[in-house]
Amino acid sequence: MGEFQGKRERNTFSGSLGFILAAAGSAVGLGNIWRFPYLAAKNGGGLFLLVYIILALTFGFTLLLTEVAIGRKTGVGPLGAYKSLKKGWGFLGILATVIPAIILPYYSLIGGWVLKYFTVFASGGIEGAAEDGFFTGFITAQWQPIIFHTLFFAATALVIFRGVNEGIEKLSRVLMPLLVVLVLGIAIYSCSLSFTDASGVKRTGMQGLAIYLIPSFEGLTFGKLMGVIMDAMGQLFYSLSIAMGIMVAYGSYLKKDENLPKSINRIEIFDTGIALLAGVMVVPAVFTFMGREAMSGGPGLMFISLPKVFSSMGKVPGTIIGVLFFLMIIFAALTSCISILEAIVSSLMDEFHWDRRKATIIASIYGWLLGIVVALGYNLLYFEYKLPTGDTGQMLDIFDYLSNNIMMPILAILTCILVGWVIGPKEIIQEAEEGGAKMGRRGLYVLMIRFVCIVLLALVFMKAFGFFA
Repeated sequence: MGEFQGKRERNTFSGSLGFILAAAGSAVGLGNIWRFPYLAAKNGGGLFLLVYIILALTFGFTLLLTEVAIGRKTGVGPLGAYKSLKKGWGFLGILATVIPAIILPYYSLIGGWVLKYFTVFASGGIEGAAEDGFFTGFITAQWQPIIFHTLFFAATALVIFRGVNEGIEKLSRVLMPLLVVLVLGIAIYSCSLSFTDASGVKRTGMQGLAIYLIPSFEGLTFGKLMGVIMDAMGQLFYSLSIAMGIMVAYGSYLKKDENLPKSINRIEIFDTGIALLAGVMVVPAVFTFMGREAMSGGPGLMFISLPKVFSSMGKVPGTIIGVLFFLMIIFAALTSCISILEAIVSSLMDEFHWDRRKATIIASIYGWLLGIVVALGYNLLYFEYKLPTGDTGQMLDIFDYLSNNIMMPILAILTCILVGWVIGPKEIIQEAEEGGAKMGRRGLYVLMIRFVCIVLLALVFMKAFGFFA
């Protein structure tokens, strides 16, 4: 576009498949594995799934298309994209760069936790990993979490060093198909399980699958329905990498002749499919060996409940499934962490005209060091803070709350105002239809970006302060 001057030549994805796999790799992360199954079990199983799918096709589609289109239209990373789009709105670019900068350190730390569990299962330590206190003992140790965080971050930085084509795209083309195979295989195995507890009660994976898939309207009120909607909305931020600057950065690497609406549709399908399969993989297994009440959100599901489930399968099958499971989680965490770091590196390269090597080194030193500080928040720098939601958290929880509950909804709301009311939806629709592509859901897009998304995002923001609890 002629209005965006002074842009340097930059790498691009080789084609739509490379973009789709990279974007899907960013979207398919830890939130799909430890948060989606818990929210589904908590919110009426199939009822949550139905609400989530509806929101993915409307709310998710709108914000995902908007961010990718902004990136491709401006051709720069998130720090410069918003001020290129409209003078005076550069502060959104700053916010879109600060958000991944807050997420990067603690995401890498959690990736290190996953790497630790993979090594424990791969070395045959399944019984130890299933013991009470194993997870707490690990994260409160001074050096082990830092070592595994360092290894995970080094792998992330190495991919970014190699660039868009040789790094991000090439890795995504390998890891994403492997991740799908692993998720499918574990999901099928999970549904085949059965277990009889000490009281003689038999539970099966298929019973757990029914709990997950069949909608439950028991005790449903308007307030509870709003809670389901808010949980599904919040999950979409995790699932689609919305309002993190990531999709703006990836959009800036997308060629003009690529069919943008079709690519967005495929990312939606891919990500939603993996999220649904994550539930099929987790819920039946946890239900079979521990009962419905064992479902919990956050790290407790992945690092406490599931190791106990794997141990209950028996040492050999439990070890094999545990190794495959944590290998799959490493793939998901790595592709997501790569996209978070790339959002920062892309902005530094465009804004300060640094080469990729310099930008990656500076961003990596920052992320690695702050990750160490977050790790020390569980021992040397330990403190507790009561969040506005009423929960008590440590340093990692504060970072997560600020980025996911405060800053991301603010960025998304202001992006909707900018596109819906300042520059107009037509700008994004024209970009989406560049090169002769046809954009379906045009009327829906205008309605969502101007009205519905803003209202829904305002409700998500309110939830961060304890509403809809």
